Amino acid sequence: MALTSSPEHPQPLGRVVMSVKEWVHRLGEIWVDAQVIEIKRRNGPTQFLTFRDRVADMSASVTASALVLDAAGPIPEGSRVTARLRPRVWDRTSSLSFECLEIRVAGEGQLLARLEKLKRLLQAEGLFDAHRKRRLPFIPRRIGLVTAKGSDAERDVLENVARRWPARFEIAHVAVQGPTSAESVMRALQRLDAHPEVDVIIVARGGGSLEDLLSFSDEGVVRAVAVCRTPVVSAIGHEQDFPIIDLVADLRASTPTDAAKRVVPDLQEEVRLVSQARDRLDDAVGHRIASAQQALDDLRSRPVLRDPTSAFAAHVDRLALLRHRLRSAVEQRVGQEDRALASAIAGIRAMSPKATLERGYALLVDGEGRTVSSVADTRTSEQLTAHIVDGTLVVTVDDVIPKEDHG
Repeated sequence: MALTSSPEHPQPLGRVVMSVKEWVHRLGEIWVDAQVIEIKRRNGPTQFLTFRDRVADMSASVTASALVLDAAGPIPEGSRVTARLRPRVWDRTSSLSFECLEIRVAGEGQLLARLEKLKRLLQAEGLFDAHRKRRLPFIPRRIGLVTAKGSDAERDVLENVARRWPARFEIAHVAVQGPTSAESVMRALQRLDAHPEVDVIIVARGGGSLEDLLSFSDEGVVRAVAVCRTPVVSAIGHEQDFPIIDLVADLRASTPTDAAKRVVPDLQEEVRLVSQARDRLDDAVGHRIASAQQALDDLRSRPVLRDPTSAFAAHVDRLALLRHRLRSAVEQRVGQEDRALASAIAGIRAMSPKATLERGYALLVDGEGRTVSSVADTRTSEQLTAHIVDGTLVVTVDDVIPKEDHG
């Protein structure tokens, strides 16, 4: 019901807002075709999105429950969707928004959602993990090439490899789009992986639309690449194209030309590097020889090497000095000992009976051979033997005169 009002009798704002809200809610639900340009995920039951008209410059705020979004599957921003909406007016701000009751990804967005779901599945299995990536051989014996016959991709790979290195190829021509493409790519990968001389495999295709590149996001193709024992290089499309094979391959090249540069070295660059390495090696060896020669010259210039016997001169002089000191010490010691011995002999001789006899004394012995040392040891008329220095005398005691005691 329309509200009447005038400057004299205005209507309360809240009543007007409630009337608008009642009118909007009577509009009911409606399916719309739109593009999702923003999704704000939050830790709550209500999620916030922004829809935009695919033609006109118009956008609208949309709310949806987490259950509604999860039921729709992955929805990349930019996806085209069809959604069942119900308009709502918020009391406090009087703002108009739409509540999404159901959402479906349509067109290319539906395809993107399916591919995103497959990516999540393969990622959960660990097929994209970095530790699975293998290093490419420095110089492959033979390069396996999976591509369309006579395609620009084939020509780019062959020509750019030939410019860099004289490599050999094992080529498997396949359909790069269409219903049989995925199966033919898988068979080619299996054949090349079993080849005994193929050391690296390039899967090459030029750019194209999302639908054109679907074969290289096929689950079977992706798993065939994952089980290859031979390193695989993905060269599909251009920088803006990312089929799933790029994520599981051991190396992603942005273009077939880039793949050619990745799988073989540049011969001219390698020759230049070898030449530089040889120059550095020559310099290092020359420097080492010069250093060794300088060290040898320094050794040869030392006095001990110029005259090896010169080292003994100082030792000879020292040895002569030591000999002299030893001889002097021995002579001095012998002299000391000789003098001590002479002194001892002189003392002994001075104390000997012979020395006493030489001084005019005589040794008296009675007839029984006893030494007479006292007048009491003899008697008158007794014969005594007197030993003197140059012989003996036989004497007779005429008288015994004891020595007076002057005590």
